[in-house]
Amino acid sequence: MTYASSDLRNEHEGILFGLMILEKMIMLIRSGKKVEKEELLEMLNFLKLFADKCHHGKEEGLFFPAMERVGIKNKNGPIGQMLMEHEQGRKYIKGIGLALEADPVDMSSFIENAEKYIELLRNHIDKENTVLFPMGDKLLGKEIQEELLEKFEVFEEEVMGEGTHEKLHEMLHKFEKKYLKA
Repeated sequence: MTYASSDLRNEHEGILFGLMILEKMIMLIRSGKKVEKEELLEMLNFLKLFADKCHHGKEEGLFFPAMERVGIKNKNGPIGQMLMEHEQGRKYIKGIGLALEADPVDMSSFIENAEKYIELLRNHIDKENTVLFPMGDKLLGKEIQEELLEKFEVFEEEVMGEGTHEKLHEMLHKFEKKYLKA
């Protein structure tokens, strides 16, 4: 059986990869090297679009409600914790955006918010992969899993638009060459 969580786990890999690149950008900035503002904005766009709008959107709009229907708690439960972390992540993303919009760019605020975001998301993804998703995999039947996968595809097309996923992956590939293999 193909689990809906498999799709979300694959997206986690892409997000973690993006966080690795962001971390390298921060290291370069800290060491006095220049990282183009435009590239920092591209990375911010990736986090807003892919991590939050697409990935968290699927979780919040489709996956978590399905899990609640089979008895996994939201309020004072694992889903509620994940939702709080999504909101915290959005605050850090907002802080990153404000730092990049400042003239001149507020690099210390950028770094502070970006580092907090990286730490939050890595821990968040670990909790989802090791605790929440296995719970859902056990309780969500084959029919629900298949339905979720279909809804994920529709959601992606409607929310991201055609070709957006590919463009974001191309950007990550370009940044991988520049920042991780340099």
